[in-house]
Amino acid sequence: MEETFETYVSASGKTLKIVSDAHSVKDISFVEEKGPDSSTQPEILEKAARQLEEYLSGKRETFDLKLDPDGTDFQKKVWDLLQTIPFGKTKTYAWMADQLGDPKVIRAAASANGKNPIAVVIPCHRVIGSDGSLTGYAGGLDNKRFLLELERANGVLTLFN
Repeated sequence: MEETFETYVSASGKTLKIVSDAHSVKDISFVEEKGPDSSTQPEILEKAARQLEEYLSGKRETFDLKLDPDGTDFQKKVWDLLQTIPFGKTKTYAWMADQLGDPKVIRAAASANGKNPIAVVIPCHRVIGSDGSLTGYAGGLDNKRFLLELERANGVLTLFN
């Protein structure tokens, strides 16, 4: 197993833990408080921290990072699909299932969405219920609401577009 490194980013009362190997981001998650940063900071980790700080401060809408989340082939397909949802837009779980080619996979797609290990950059927070409700989010509904409000404040958040 390849060595991993971590660092933390905080803004607006939120803290994100970023984990990478020497080449790619492996995990980004909301945490209650900062832990110790790795003594070694590979370039990809520094780049991820910088881009997340810019996003949280309203100066970035897209990310340019090499990602390598651990998951099944189906989960990775869902996570790739999530990355097509633009900043300030939301989609539904039904849309996800349709894009995956089978409306019957809606529960599997929702499950994969919930297991996304790279919060914010793989924007699972942009998926909401068909009725516009903020349904489950592994990082907590308060963080989902925070991210959607951040995007609304820095652009025009549109539902279902």
